[in-house]
Amino acid sequence: MELHSRRLILRTWEDRHRAAFADMSADPAVMEYMLPMTRQAAYTTWIDTQRAHQHEHGFCFWAVEDRTDGTFVGTVGLHRVGYDAPFTPAVEIGWRVAHPFWGRGYAPEAAALCLRFGFETLQLPEIVANTAPDNQRSRHVMEKLGMMRDPQDDFYHPRIALGHPLRRQVLYRLTRERWTTRNMTAPEGTQQEAAIQPTSPKTGT
Repeated sequence: MELHSRRLILRTWEDRHRAAFADMSADPAVMEYMLPMTRQAAYTTWIDTQRAHQHEHGFCFWAVEDRTDGTFVGTVGLHRVGYDAPFTPAVEIGWRVAHPFWGRGYAPEAAALCLRFGFETLQLPEIVANTAPDNQRSRHVMEKLGMMRDPQDDFYHPRIALGHPLRRQVLYRLTRERWTTRNMTAPEGTQQEAAIQPTSPKTGT
């Protein structure tokens, strides 16, 4: 499947993306607020997990490419939260952009496309996002997308060890109702351009 914005293509992972994703995931700046991965885990396990999620659910954290030349930009998409927390079951939105492409607005552009897919095509009632409190870049993207935080929703990540600086997470949420209202009231010409090639929820084809 593919999702198209004005500058980007979000697509199912292909083997040609593996090396670029592994390189990006070895960059300390990109991974500052994420748990580190070995190159082998990034090259094989992580991407294979996304492919399996796409096959099962019809969505995942997709590969993102520059629409003009196919350059790998990063990964943005949707994923079912795989751990127990007060807000689960839930679908999360997330992004990871290669450092050379920071500052171009790619994360919010791709994420807005994912929200449209999640709310219009998948008819999800809510989409969430989380990050470390100090990750101001990602928090800014969440707020730009219209996601809202209630400090009472902040939580300790059950898959991160006690005492680890990333264990505490802030949670942002966006309901389909709020997203729809924002899009209805947005000034003309500011709504996210989207071209979606549908996918079967079960097969991902």
